[in-house]
Amino acid sequence: MKKLLISLTIILSIIAHFSFANDDYQPILNQAYQKYKSDNKGKVASYIPSLAKYSPQLYGIVLATADGKIYTVGNTQAKFPLESLSKIFALSLSLKQDGPNEILDKIGADATGLPFNSVTAVEQSTNHIGNALVNAGAMATVSLIKADNGNNKWDLIMNNLNDYADSKLEINQDVYQSEMATNQHNQAIAKLLQSYGHFYGDTNEAVDLYTRECSVDVSTVELAKMGAVLANSGKSPFNNKQLLDSKLVPYLLAEMTTAGMYDTSGTWLYLVGLPAKSGVSGGIVAIAPGKFAVAVYSPPLDNSGNSVRGQETIRYIANQTNSNIFITKDKP
Repeated sequence: MKKLLISLTIILSIIAHFSFANDDYQPILNQAYQKYKSDNKGKVASYIPSLAKYSPQLYGIVLATADGKIYTVGNTQAKFPLESLSKIFALSLSLKQDGPNEILDKIGADATGLPFNSVTAVEQSTNHIGNALVNAGAMATVSLIKADNGNNKWDLIMNNLNDYADSKLEINQDVYQSEMATNQHNQAIAKLLQSYGHFYGDTNEAVDLYTRECSVDVSTVELAKMGAVLANSGKSPFNNKQLLDSKLVPYLLAEMTTAGMYDTSGTWLYLVGLPAKSGVSGGIVAIAPGKFAVAVYSPPLDNSGNSVRGQETIRYIANQTNSNIFITKDKP
C-alpha cells in the first residue's frame, strides 16, 4: 500500500507539472499584472496627435495557446490601433504571394540598428530598405503586394487581418486622419526609396494603404489570437484557416526576431528570447513557437517606441514558462 501511495504521488506530481506547464497560465498572468500594474515609466506617443489621447493607465495581458485556449487579465477589450504591428501581416501576404527569396531580394531581412522611421538607415543600407518591419520596408512591402488596383489590394490586406484576428476589424478613422495629416516623413521615405529603384508601385497609394493598415483597431484578445496563428505553424486555432504555409512561418518569425522591437531588438532577444513585434500605440505580441502567443497593451513607451509594461510583462511570462527559444530543455 505504501509503495502504491508513493507511486500515485509521483504520478499526480508529474500530471500536475505538465498541466501547469501546458494549460494553467492564468496564475502567471495574474502575477505579472499585479507586479507591473503600478509601473508608470514611459510616455504615451504624441507625435501622432490622436495617440496622445489614450490613457496611460490602460493595461491588458492575453495569452492564446496554439490549441486555442485564451487567458486574460486587465483591460483586454480596450481597442487600440495596430500601428507597426500591422507590418507582420502585410509581410505574411507578401510571403504568400512572392516567397521568401523575393522578399529577401526586394525588401531584405537585416536589422538597421536605427529608429524605425530613420532616413539615415535608408541612405546607408545596402538595399536602402533593411527589412519589412521598419517603415521604409513596410511601405515597400505594401507596394509589392499584388492586386488589380488599390481597392482590391486593401481588401486583401483587411481580409487577411480579419482572418488572423478571427474577427471583423475596423479602421479607427480618427487615428487614420491624424496620421494622414502628419505622415510627410513617410511620404518622403517612400519617394527616396523610389529614387533608388526599391519601391514597387505608386508611392501615394502605398503610403495611404500603409497608413490605413496601421490605423486598424484591435483588442488585446484579438492581437493574441493573431499571434497564435504564428505559434500554431500558420493555422488559426480559432477558425482552422491555414493563413500562412507552415514552411513560411519561420521566415516571418526570423524577421520579428531580427527587427520586431526596433533598434532595441538585440537587447530584447538577449533578455527575453522570443520573436516579438511592437507598435507605438502600446501593443506588443510575442510568439513561443508551438506553445502560445502573448499580447500586452499598455500605451506608455520607452525612447525606442516599445511599451514599457509590455516588455516587462512578456519578459516575466517568458521566464516563468521557460519559453526562451534559446534554452535547451532538459530531457525527461
